[in-house]
Amino acid sequence: MEQVTDHILAAARKVIAVHINYPSRAAQRGRTPEQPSYFLKPPSSLTLGSAGAPSVVERPDGCELLGYEGEIALIIGKPARRVGLEDAWSHVEWVTATNDLGVYDLRHADKGSNLRSKGGDGFTPIGPVLIPAAAVDPAGLRIRTWHNGELVQDDTTEELLFPFARLVADLSQLVTLEAGDIILTGTPAGASVAKPGDVVEVEVSAESTTAGGASSGISSGRLVTRVEEGSTPFAHFGARPKTDDLQREEAYGSREAAGLGAVAGPAVGHVLTAALKAKLESVCTATLSSQLRKRGLNNVSIDGLTSTRPEKRIVGLARTLRYVPNREDLFKTHGGGFNAQKRAIDSVNEGEILVMEARGEKGTGTIGDILALRAQVRGAAAIITDGGVRDFSAVGAMDMPTYYSNPHPAVLGRRHIPWDTDVTIACGGTTVQPGDIIVADSDGILVIPPALAEELADDSIIQEREETFIAEMVAQGHSVDGLYPLNAQWRTKYEAWEAGTAND
Repeated sequence: MEQVTDHILAAARKVIAVHINYPSRAAQRGRTPEQPSYFLKPPSSLTLGSAGAPSVVERPDGCELLGYEGEIALIIGKPARRVGLEDAWSHVEWVTATNDLGVYDLRHADKGSNLRSKGGDGFTPIGPVLIPAAAVDPAGLRIRTWHNGELVQDDTTEELLFPFARLVADLSQLVTLEAGDIILTGTPAGASVAKPGDVVEVEVSAESTTAGGASSGISSGRLVTRVEEGSTPFAHFGARPKTDDLQREEAYGSREAAGLGAVAGPAVGHVLTAALKAKLESVCTATLSSQLRKRGLNNVSIDGLTSTRPEKRIVGLARTLRYVPNREDLFKTHGGGFNAQKRAIDSVNEGEILVMEARGEKGTGTIGDILALRAQVRGAAAIITDGGVRDFSAVGAMDMPTYYSNPHPAVLGRRHIPWDTDVTIACGGTTVQPGDIIVADSDGILVIPPALAEELADDSIIQEREETFIAEMVAQGHSVDGLYPLNAQWRTKYEAWEAGTAND
């Protein structure tokens, strides 16, 4: 084991940071990237972490939001240029702890570069101990952060959005990674704000495997950083610190953590308001189908599926997931890790419905009990797939409905590759777009264009009132001739009936 030294810092020509890489952070931010994205921090932001006295970082004068982010740093050992996934990890020599510090007060001045907000002197403490990359499994690392002695971040690299080898390989396609370059690999949920006098500690740990097969714990030691208040004001000729409630929410991780009140607004989205949702829940899909047909929309039903909870009526906004036929070479790049299936499950929001395109393929599962449970915990209204379901007994016992073609024991890799999310898909014979309104009951599943939803709901309510009257008349012994549908004579009687019931 070696200590991080000034020589290590001096060798870094580039410090490259990844924006979002942990599922917990993506869920907290409410966005899950399909591909990694990066920003640069100047090498002058690096500062040495030691096992003794903590490093000191200034919160610049006039700034409120100095954010800390515990991260794992990779230090390149040999140049990498256009390397493949299989070879990428061999180019990493060391792993250690780092703290990706930054002031949210200057994000407004960066236009996305993060130079002013993240590039300050001392904003990248690193160390104190170097862990040999060859001695650890990159998917078996643990990252922990303590703020004033309280554990606030604790996550592993087992299910990163973008495994470390992928970051190295991806960056090397365009940029030569040189010996000494440092990659900051993203932070998990729990990052927050440090104030003057606070102490932040970061540690990376892993199991080390020896040549004889034995394993033992290995650690970077705790990287300790103390925050001090800066005393030099910003000059008048540059951008000054500026913040607002949005930046406070981003810095602290949530409005609640930032001490802000809840945002007022519809409970279920801008299109599907609570009032519209209530209207759609009050009418049957059979009625909605009739109204859609009157408007020339005949191919708006998802057909051929069975519900685990047919007694339930659900209404929600569509989120989409597309599977493509399995091809073994492509499954290697898209099937493992935090793939599109897991991203979709882990980003579905309360009241939304995850709709899957499985091409009607019944020879494998597209969802199982663990991921279905995750969707239910996140508040999903339902899952709809035109493919198979694994762990059927457990999925069927959940309160959240799942609509499916058939049970099947095989994993999705037998026939599918999870390809992309939130795109236009085909499911059960119709087209579904993200943001479409899904209404389902024991009669079936309908896809409603959002622009038509309000008038469709109003006209469906009127239609069902008419049908209530017609049913009463039939029950009294009247013929359906002229009654169903209403002719002029019966409509007059209906209008009188409606006026009477309205006055009751």
